[in-house]
Amino acid sequence: MASEVKLPRLGQGMESGTVTKWLKSEGDAVAKGEPLYEIDTDKVTQEVESDFAGVLLKIALREGEAPVGQTIAYIGEAGEEVAAPEPEAAPQPEKVSDTKVSDTPAAAPPAPVTSNGRIKASPLARRLARERGIDIASLQGTGPDGRIVARDVEAGLAQPEAPAAAPSADIESIPLTNIRKTIARRLTAAWQAPVFQLTVTADMARANELVARARELNPDVRITVTDLLAKLCAQALMRHRDVNVQYSEDALLRFPTANVGIAVAAPQGLIVPVMRSVERLSLAEVAGVRGDIVSRARDNKLTTQDLEDGTFTISNLGMFGIEQFVAVLNPPQAAILAVGATVDTPVARNGAVEIRPVMSMTLTVDHRAVDGAEGADFLRTVKTFVEDPALAL
Repeated sequence: MASEVKLPRLGQGMESGTVTKWLKSEGDAVAKGEPLYEIDTDKVTQEVESDFAGVLLKIALREGEAPVGQTIAYIGEAGEEVAAPEPEAAPQPEKVSDTKVSDTPAAAPPAPVTSNGRIKASPLARRLARERGIDIASLQGTGPDGRIVARDVEAGLAQPEAPAAAPSADIESIPLTNIRKTIARRLTAAWQAPVFQLTVTADMARANELVARARELNPDVRITVTDLLAKLCAQALMRHRDVNVQYSEDALLRFPTANVGIAVAAPQGLIVPVMRSVERLSLAEVAGVRGDIVSRARDNKLTTQDLEDGTFTISNLGMFGIEQFVAVLNPPQAAILAVGATVDTPVARNGAVEIRPVMSMTLTVDHRAVDGAEGADFLRTVKTFVEDPALAL
């Protein structure tokens, strides 16, 4: 009997996903664990491996959104027949009399299906309706059991008025991907959080020496200042556990390990893959993990698990020559560190002026989760570790 390929749940809170591409065609042999199709969630686009071995007998969903658990394909023995799903009945137009048009008002559309008083709709449909100003209660669902899905929101959009003047032919319209929409939604939520910023500068002389020596001892791994900062921040988070938290409406989630995210400018948008338990890793191990996740982020090969459970984020724009900036919070994390370029700067030391390599660090903190004194104490520890890394390592 053919096995049903169902849309999987790839992370906590996932209720639906969008099939964007099949990597196999009907009739192709499929091995267990072989990439079968690509799925787009609100976090990442990733390949999904087959749970079965056999022949791809039928693709039930070529592309589009489906709820978790819906059957999207069948895999079985060659030549095995699969019953085709019953097609949806096409709506028949009402007959209109040739002699008289009824003055009776059209019946109102059926009310949307609800569950426990809440309208049944996919998360993607709810988000689209919210972003486009559509009352989801005004829509009729065509998904399973009358559930409102993304196509219902698209169908509910009013036709835009014709522009007074035709737009220039040079203007390119680029549809928003699910990931870009998620970035917009999360950044909007971040701006609504009550945050504060703290800025310090750090002498990078010893840190730069340590990175240079570490590269000599580990020629096969490219160790960077970002790697060192991730390690030092992880050690500081273990000393200031009240900063190593995620904020939710009901509780603060304090994590036992420092899961440090690195902001990456990937082709599909800003992505923050997470390195787990960084406080337990050596500097060379941090560099190896960072190199792997950054490479996969730029190749669009991250999984949902690569983006979950982060407790702190580092955003480094120093390689672009940016000396100081403020990073936007990465909810539900409580803090993010913005790192600028190291600049030779005149500094007063022991009554004399010296030229020292100085780097600016700005910490953005969610005030709902972390108080000002806690944030300042944490950043002071980070500065101390940066200026004398031996204290942390």
